[in-house]
Amino acid sequence: MEMNAQYTSFVAVGDSFTEGMSDGLPDGSYRGWADLLAARLAAASPGFRYANLAVRGKLIGQIADEQCGPAASMGADLVTLVGGLNDVLRPRCEVEQVCARFEEAAALLARGGGQLVLMRSPGRQGPVLERFRPRMEQLFAWIDEVAARHGAVVVDLYASRALSDPRLWADDRLHLNAEGHRRVAEAVWQTLGLPAAADWDAPLPAAAPPGWGARRTADLRFAREHLVPWIGRRLTGRSSGDGRPAKRPELLPYEG
Repeated sequence: MEMNAQYTSFVAVGDSFTEGMSDGLPDGSYRGWADLLAARLAAASPGFRYANLAVRGKLIGQIADEQCGPAASMGADLVTLVGGLNDVLRPRCEVEQVCARFEEAAALLARGGGQLVLMRSPGRQGPVLERFRPRMEQLFAWIDEVAARHGAVVVDLYASRALSDPRLWADDRLHLNAEGHRRVAEAVWQTLGLPAAADWDAPLPAAAPPGWGARRTADLRFAREHLVPWIGRRLTGRSSGDGRPAKRPELLPYEG
């Protein structure tokens, strides 16, 4: 499929990043970059259809087994796959196995015939990124190879300096906030060869860093509200996505 085409249907698969956490809406649901991208594509294509099969907490094997078959069968002319980061952020991870399952997922989606879009996920500045950087970069290098083999395009968010800014991340330090998701939607839009509306990687205005007291308060809140529950799920083998249905399980006309 040629770039800069008119896309009439879009299906997104993945985990919390594609579900839209933490771009919260007043009703408690999440919007996110995929919804924002769908809205813009729908404005340019009457009758545009959209499905989002992403579920928070999913590992790449679960994405491959549960989402990619249904997504490929939809025959959408645009498909996005983002996954694997939940795997490499776990204490124990065989990155080679993650890469193999990622290629299985990409190959299945590519057989659906639409333009496949992959991503090198963004990383937030801080100790977590540094600890897991080697695993992430191994996965991202593999994603580039997978894209070349399956005719996919890659949106390189990992190289973005703006998206590493903590101000574009939510309080849980794992998900982008509303502005971060807006920038990702613009990055995908431009990667598809569509006319730019803004510089998605423009740096945020300079600002004085928060003081010691503010940082400690934020650290304590993060530990209490996000880190401790996350550790509890790991210890008990639970996931935040257990029992949760897909966000938009059917390829239906988009209504914003």
